[in-house]
Amino acid sequence: MNDIFQLTLILVASLVATLIARRIRIPAVVGQILIGIVLAPAALDWLHGGHTIEVLSEIGVILLMFLAGLESDLSVLKKNFKPALLVALAGVLVPLLVFWGVTAMMGYAFSTAIFYGIVFAATSVSITVEVLQEYGKLSTKAGSIILGAAVVDDILAVLALSIFTSTNSASGNLPQQFFMEFLFLVFLVLVHKSIPKIWQFVEKLPIYAKNTTAALILCLVLSLLADAAGMSAVIGSFFAGLALSQTDVSHKIEEYSSAIAYVVFIPVFFVSIAISVTFESIFEQPFLILFFTLLAVLTKFIPAYFIGKSTGLSTSESALVGTGMVSRGEMALIIAQIGLASQVINSDIYSELVIVIILSTLIAPFLIKHSLKKRIN
Repeated sequence: MNDIFQLTLILVASLVATLIARRIRIPAVVGQILIGIVLAPAALDWLHGGHTIEVLSEIGVILLMFLAGLESDLSVLKKNFKPALLVALAGVLVPLLVFWGVTAMMGYAFSTAIFYGIVFAATSVSITVEVLQEYGKLSTKAGSIILGAAVVDDILAVLALSIFTSTNSASGNLPQQFFMEFLFLVFLVLVHKSIPKIWQFVEKLPIYAKNTTAALILCLVLSLLADAAGMSAVIGSFFAGLALSQTDVSHKIEEYSSAIAYVVFIPVFFVSIAISVTFESIFEQPFLILFFTLLAVLTKFIPAYFIGKSTGLSTSESALVGTGMVSRGEMALIIAQIGLASQVINSDIYSELVIVIILSTLIAPFLIKHSLKKRIN
């Protein structure tokens, strides 16, 4: 019954947080993350997570990115592929090199310094997607660039992590890892081309909610395959949604899937982000935490902003792209957990990383909202 109690607590708290957030005009996702921090062990100690909550949270982020793919306009994504690729490349290389250099100069071990760079090279677009959806800006040109860049960014971050873990592990097999990732990307292309024919078969099935059922199965299958290939599961779910966006029933799938996702899974994901937060690092090294947080924001915003300007985007669109790439979220947390499990970093550095990741994740929605206001004005 403890898992049921925690789920009930999360859903009630998420509902209250969303209502308050909208009343005071801040992004709803910020309210959900903040209420998660309040309920987490570091504060009231009412929410402890566990296997069930972890699974629901993982499904939440998978469905969030699936819906982002469904809402994406493939023609706009294709049109903006070049700026998206440039934003992703800069968004990985700049934080990787800057954090590596800064931490190395501060006396961190060589492997730890590289690991810092890899952690902050990652981008978690799930927070950005939620805010853009809330304000109806996901399908804009800037939104398409952010989505495209985030997918490429995820792939590059996973490749960097694969290289790092393979070179730091006797059992690592880098060529095999690259081959698996390449095969998965080829498979995604084949799935995308096959969807219209597959859906002709699905339409004939005498099953209730057949389109949504088949769509969610495809979403979960591609997520599992992405994970098996050593990549982030959200890459698979995003491409599942993107492939289905070309069907005539995409709006119906989106409507039904949104009801499933936003009632349970997505609130659990956002509230449970804060479960691992501890405040010791803030009190022990407040200036270092603030410095790393500022660095985390600037190393994503600055390259994305200037690349946006160089590719013909307006100042407000470039600012939106820049702020949209700031959030680190679950992707950086996963990488940090991998580093702790493989003993690349110790528990103190892990706590330090988690605090900075959470802070950058909380700051991002406010920056995005500010950019949207500037754009509207």
